[in-house]
Amino acid sequence: MCANSRIIKGSPPGAAAPERRSFLTKLFALVFASLAGLVPVGVGLRTFTGPLAMAAKRNGAVHVTSLDMLPEDGVPRKFPVVADRQDAFSIYPRVPVGAVYLRRAKDQTVTALNVACPHAGCFVDFVPAEARFFCPCHRSTFELSGAIHDPASPSPRGMDTLEVEVRNGSEVWVVFQNFEAGHKGKVLVA
Repeated sequence: MCANSRIIKGSPPGAAAPERRSFLTKLFALVFASLAGLVPVGVGLRTFTGPLAMAAKRNGAVHVTSLDMLPEDGVPRKFPVVADRQDAFSIYPRVPVGAVYLRRAKDQTVTALNVACPHAGCFVDFVPAEARFFCPCHRSTFELSGAIHDPASPSPRGMDTLEVEVRNGSEVWVVFQNFEAGHKGKVLVA
């Protein structure tokens, strides 16, 4: 018998060791179960907060083209918007997320219009002969500025303008956003 072991009256010899082993086994089981439980909790929190993180990323500017690609006479050109997309589980790098019409004015300022019609979300076409935008779905027409051309238009508002920034003297960056169709005001798609 060991000199350091305590003998408790009425207990059989060696009884303290099994109790200690049992306690340590239960302690390790509790620690490992807690660690294993953190994984699904972490995934659940990531899934729950994922849309908030995506909303913060959506508001960032996306490089669309260079200033040299825009005609100096103010004629709009259509460009795809390519960005990284993310859902709750995957990241999709460099995929098309929409399109914009970009127009350069004589003072070198650039305006951007979302190509989706505010009436029903159809893609709007530019008709050079009329110098207007035309929606083929319900015949809405828009001025070069994006304003409604015909007051009888079914579109509840003009084309959606987007923020534009020219960086490094020639890079055209757009804060691309989609808005809900059918509303008089701009309602951001969540």
